[in-house]
Amino acid sequence: MQDYKFPIDFTFHIGTLSNDFTAVDADKKTVAYVRQKLFKFKEDVGVYENESKTKLLYNIKADRWIDFSACYSFSDPTGQEFGKIGRKGWASLWKAHYEIFDKNKQLKYIIREENAWVKVLDGLVGQIPLINLFTGLFLNPAYIVINGNNETVVRLAKEKSLVGRRFKVSELKKLNGNDDDIIILGLMMMVLLERRKG
Repeated sequence: MQDYKFPIDFTFHIGTLSNDFTAVDADKKTVAYVRQKLFKFKEDVGVYENESKTKLLYNIKADRWIDFSACYSFSDPTGQEFGKIGRKGWASLWKAHYEIFDKNKQLKYIIREENAWVKVLDGLVGQIPLINLFTGLFLNPAYIVINGNNETVVRLAKEKSLVGRRFKVSELKKLNGNDDDIIILGLMMMVLLERRKG
């Protein structure tokens, strides 16, 4: 796909009905516009070149209705699948845990929440009227991507903001370029799912 220049910022649009965000790289260049389609029984996400939506880069689709163990496949505009991400069932209720697979269905990466207590506090405080508007200023979960050698290669962190609309993806270990797409698409899908949970 692209030669990503880290860090990459995900910024959600709060003035739209759909769950959507723009991904911008270190050079302030838009690398993707991500839009979750509304009123679908199964998750269906379009990843476009930019907000005009004239060029589709990828699709992310769920293999079943909403489920703790659903998998989300990555495909190019021709429908060719090249990877997927799956939530690790009930384990993800306490601490986010996702697995990224390549086109051969081989496990390549694990996404894990750095500190589960941050999510718990964010969820609890987020239920208090008015105060919930400010949780994004001091409760910001982070997620790490771990490779097969147990090395942390990428980190996604929620940035301080009033409505939790900004996330930053940082490269901690140089990626070789082969798996950049499945890592970035995996983080895009994960952030849509986790942000919806609170």
